[in-house]
Amino acid sequence: MAEALKERKDMDPQYMWDLTPVYADDAAWETELGTLDADYEKLAAFQGTLGQSAERLLEFFELQTAIGEKISTLYSYAYQRKSEDNRAEAAQVMSSKAMSKYAVFVGANAFATPEILGLSDETLKSYLEAPCLAGFKHILESLIREKEHTLTAEQEAVVAAFAEVSGATGEVAEMIMDADLAFDDIKDPESGEAIPVNSSNYIELQMNPDRRIREAAFRSYYKGYRQFNNTFATTYQYRVKEDAMMARLRKYSSSRAMSLAPNNIPESVYDSLVETVHKHMPAMHRYVTLRKKILGLSDLHYYDVYAPLVADLALHYSYDEAKQMLLEAVAPLGQHYVDTVTKGLASRWVDVYPNVGKSSGAYSIGTKKDMPHILMNYTGTLDSVSTLCHEMGHSMHTYLTHEHQPAQYDDYSLFIAEVASTVNENLLIENLLSKDPDPKTELYLLNQYLENFKGTVYRQTMFAEFEKLAHDKIESGDALSAEGLNALYKDLVIQYFGDDLVWDDEVQYEWSRIPHFYRSFYVYQYATGYSSAVALSEMIRNDGEEAVKKYLEFLSLGSSVDPMDALAHGGVDLSTPAPVDRALTKFEEILARAEELVENM
Repeated sequence: MAEALKERKDMDPQYMWDLTPVYADDAAWETELGTLDADYEKLAAFQGTLGQSAERLLEFFELQTAIGEKISTLYSYAYQRKSEDNRAEAAQVMSSKAMSKYAVFVGANAFATPEILGLSDETLKSYLEAPCLAGFKHILESLIREKEHTLTAEQEAVVAAFAEVSGATGEVAEMIMDADLAFDDIKDPESGEAIPVNSSNYIELQMNPDRRIREAAFRSYYKGYRQFNNTFATTYQYRVKEDAMMARLRKYSSSRAMSLAPNNIPESVYDSLVETVHKHMPAMHRYVTLRKKILGLSDLHYYDVYAPLVADLALHYSYDEAKQMLLEAVAPLGQHYVDTVTKGLASRWVDVYPNVGKSSGAYSIGTKKDMPHILMNYTGTLDSVSTLCHEMGHSMHTYLTHEHQPAQYDDYSLFIAEVASTVNENLLIENLLSKDPDPKTELYLLNQYLENFKGTVYRQTMFAEFEKLAHDKIESGDALSAEGLNALYKDLVIQYFGDDLVWDDEVQYEWSRIPHFYRSFYVYQYATGYSSAVALSEMIRNDGEEAVKKYLEFLSLGSSVDPMDALAHGGVDLSTPAPVDRALTKFEEILARAEELVENM
């Protein structure tokens, strides 16, 4: 029986993160929070003056950056305190206060972009060339790039006023998914006891070794989504229509171009991803066939695609063992990286074990004022070890960015946010595979590798293709009906999973349970990020010191350059198909080894 969770106050402090380098205590946090109102007044005083001189704009940027850093630290601390025990009223109040102050900060800054972009081209050119603004040149260049797509101050104010309403489609869909949808319970075929089905446990049920449970959960889950099929089709259609309308308003060639513009990502990167994945589709079909063979099934259904291939392998690691596994995994990244991770572990960056009320899952968070911190819920599984490596990748990306960049560039884009974390995960698997494990353990590790590719490259690219085709329909004057969306998704699933997957009608409703579709053209970044990470981890393993040097420099660039330029510095040029091609070639190599193992077992 699992051990009962402890209260926070009863946890061993050595396994809890240390937040005192951020604020000595909650009272110190409260004191600094109280200084923000005066900061906002100083910020407001700049309105109408940004065109006076380069020096005046510099003063504004420096104050904006300093306040942004302060509010970020305040928010991060409050978020962490709440994560420790979500029942704690004081922490809930702190989090609410921080969010409110952040909203005020956003409002206090709202005048700046329209005012800067309303300046004459001559003035903007002089600002770009001004020596005093050299430290903010990339920020200015990024702003100016959006000038032709920026509305007048009055128009921007109107658009901003409708921001809450315009996001309603996603909110409605989320409420249906999380609050209104009800699913039939299923029965445990052995005990006869009822098993609830919900959004939180669905994937867990799909990973159950008992196929009868997987199928019953699958039927129950999509029965619920089928009942709301027309409603989801309507919410999604209006999400896509909103994108198309905003793209026209802002003079973009398409809603996709508008979504990719903030990171300066060419649409060709998106198209190249889809084309390269299509080129490697036969490998995905081989994996489906291998899965069918290992599971010993005459027919493979969609409710079999998450089933564990090595179900009875129980690997368990203490936290001390996990730390050592992490250090061994990242050893190829050099002594400075290893020493910093060692220091972080010793300095209580990590909040290790679950306790009553603690937030589930894991995350990494860090601001300029303190070291990064990692929330974990460590259970001793290999997944837990992998999660520690993953989150430490995020933390080291943050640490190195802060170490090398000024405050205005000490963050990084979502486009590259998952690269460092995935590199660490891959280095862990490769290190474990290098230890000549027994065939069963090796197949377990290879399957984890293959599943990462399936879920992050193939599946997310399938989602990206769905989004593109749906938006194309609206932008060409067509409509999106439930029947049309179902058919579109069905065609893609059949294309991506191949002939060895038996088609179940329930699968056509899966698109409606993907909340990321309401954050348009977002999911492709998972696939490009994972592909970039695989390409980088292969270079680190095979190309030696120079590859490591470039990778660490990539981790140190923050937002001082566009994300594609940062990746290119590290050795990954996404303007060509090469990185995705290299990653999927690795997938094929892993698959071939798994096929060989199965053949000989």
